[in-house]
Amino acid sequence: MTYLIPLGIVVFIAFFAFATVPQGTVGVVTVFGKYSRIMRPGLNFKLPFIEVVSTRISVQNRAAELQFQAVTVDQANVHFTAMLLYAVVNQDEDTIKNVAYKFVNQQNFMQALVRSVEGTVRAFVATKKQSEVLLLRREIVDSVKEHLDATLEGWGYHLIDLQINDIAFDEEVIRSMAKVVASNNLRAAAENEGQALLITKTKAAQAEGNAILISAQAEKDAAQLRGQGVALFREEVAKGMSRAAKMMTDENLDASLILFSMWTEAVKNFAEHGKGNVIFLDGSTEGMEKTMKQMMAIGQMDLADLGNKMSAKPKV
Repeated sequence: MTYLIPLGIVVFIAFFAFATVPQGTVGVVTVFGKYSRIMRPGLNFKLPFIEVVSTRISVQNRAAELQFQAVTVDQANVHFTAMLLYAVVNQDEDTIKNVAYKFVNQQNFMQALVRSVEGTVRAFVATKKQSEVLLLRREIVDSVKEHLDATLEGWGYHLIDLQINDIAFDEEVIRSMAKVVASNNLRAAAENEGQALLITKTKAAQAEGNAILISAQAEKDAAQLRGQGVALFREEVAKGMSRAAKMMTDENLDASLILFSMWTEAVKNFAEHGKGNVIFLDGSTEGMEKTMKQMMAIGQMDLADLGNKMSAKPKV
């Protein structure tokens, strides 16, 4: 019986001499209420009745959902729904001491963290317009991390990420933004329609100009061809008349018969192809002689002009 009592005491003391720390946590050991050391995950020895594991601090990532409101520079209320991801910086002894003793409890730390995030977001949004906020999710997160990293590190934590899940405005703001978007779309559509009409009219004007240019070029070419045809016709007539006059001279005939033949052919042509037009023509012999003399005078004038031009050529 004398051996059972000491053995029971030993077992009892041994039961209180060991403590287990779960994976993902670090134990904070105190001696009579004063911080002593930390315990790593697993089975740890402690002085029974002297050392006490006062708290176990999780070093795993933690998440919290936030809902808060901010006001833009143009006085629009913005409602945020965000997810905050944070964790203990590391498992060093100084870091664990900060986490364990900077705040009275975990609730006070969460309140300070949430209010710090909200204040940073509100300060950032207060400098932006409502139309800009929806495009600045990443900038908001970067601003929060920039302003809170040093503060959280002093508390033993660091901000891993801040996810802005939803950004909403008041109903009046949403309706006004919808009207602005609709008016901008109408203006863009009108501008596009105007540009399309301008392009259509420009292309039509260009096509019309090209058509006029092509028509003018065709008319020019046709006139040139007509002139060449008339010139060839006159040349052939002159050659024919020359040959006819030479033949009549060789046969001792009067060359005026050629003129008379031309005159009668002209009168016949007027009659056949006049198409109802009124042509006043003196068909008498005197009228023929008068007309022929005028034509011969014109021909002599043209020959004289040609001779003068040829004689006026510059000397080399």
